Amino acid sequence: MSLDPASRARFNLERAAVMLLDDTPMGMSILVQIVTGLGAKTLYRCASVEQAQQVATSYELDLAIVDGMAPSGAGYDFVRWMRTEAKEPNCYTPVLITTAHTPASDVARARDCGGHIIIKKPIAPKVMLERILWVAKEGRPFLFSGSYVGPDRRFRNDGPPDGIGRRREDHMVDAGEAPADEEAASDARAAS
Repeated sequence: MSLDPASRARFNLERAAVMLLDDTPMGMSILVQIVTGLGAKTLYRCASVEQAQQVATSYELDLAIVDGMAPSGAGYDFVRWMRTEAKEPNCYTPVLITTAHTPASDVARARDCGGHIIIKKPIAPKVMLERILWVAKEGRPFLFSGSYVGPDRRFRNDGPPDGIGRRREDHMVDAGEAPADEEAASDARAAS
């Protein structure tokens, strides 16, 4: 999703309660500047997972922006805790995960802990706004499946690739038809 620069649409987080979790002063400062620039007035600034758990237990949240907290990954663990242990409505709060490093393993970890989306640092305010709008509009259903609790991890449903059926039955040969290739035909003759 990309914002049209000519758009005059207004977006304001003025009435939203936003929790920020980042253990670095500079990271927290940048997040505060971005979300206050988007109009947020009710901010809960957390420098540790313990503080974030206290906030999630005590206040109703509309949005959480959580740093992955590399190398320990405590931010991912907090999101998993929030999805499984926090009471309603906070267990359903949209969570944006930020990180400076995005190897495939961290992206998978962010997805599997229940985060909505991962954002790579450095973060541009426009990118943050686009991701917030995307999460607000997307409305992916929440899943409760085995060890996973969070938004549906599938981003799109393109259906089966062109020319390939969806089910095994699409590829089965009827008993009366000749096999499609010569090797299968010789195997069928040998079996007779």
